[in-house]
Amino acid sequence: MSRPLVVGIGGTGRPGSATERALETALSAAELAGTETRLFGGQFLSGLPMFVPGQGIQGPLADELVDTVGRANGVLLATPSYHGGVSALVKNALDHLEHLADRERPYLDGRAVGSIVTARGWQTGGSTLSALRSVVHALRGWPTPLGITVNTSPPEPGDGSAGARERCDTQLRTIGWQVAEFAVRAAASRVTAGAPR
Repeated sequence: MSRPLVVGIGGTGRPGSATERALETALSAAELAGTETRLFGGQFLSGLPMFVPGQGIQGPLADELVDTVGRANGVLLATPSYHGGVSALVKNALDHLEHLADRERPYLDGRAVGSIVTARGWQTGGSTLSALRSVVHALRGWPTPLGITVNTSPPEPGDGSAGARERCDTQLRTIGWQVAEFAVRAAASRVTAGAPR
């Protein structure tokens, strides 16, 4: 039996962004927990065409994203907070999941979804995390109990930044583990029930 698949979607147009690094940390924990992982990072998302309602799948990148998420057992999402909301790159990728509407497992149905938000300061992270989790609900996903906001502001002198960074990494690994645990259980239960994985 193949390992359950956890897909990571997120990042920014800037290579090596804090958002993509946070997502990679969570994905690595999911992989250590026994899943196969696939990352759709900022560079990939930058190449996606804008979603147009009513059109078919728009090109090979969109087809790859939709097909992979359609086979996934769990999803990790990571977005920067731009003016209190989800970034256009990440939202566009999620909009393309409309092409999963008519599948046996529509949208993100039956999949645990972990939500990660990066923000330069604490002010907008909470509202963006709430918005991202609302999108997950609309796509019929199951948000994990833990959702994370990462403050990417440069640390102030003497603020214990090393300890704060380690606590952040621990949270990111925890959310990866939560998605993986659910993905493994969900995949096993679908096999037992004779349903497609």
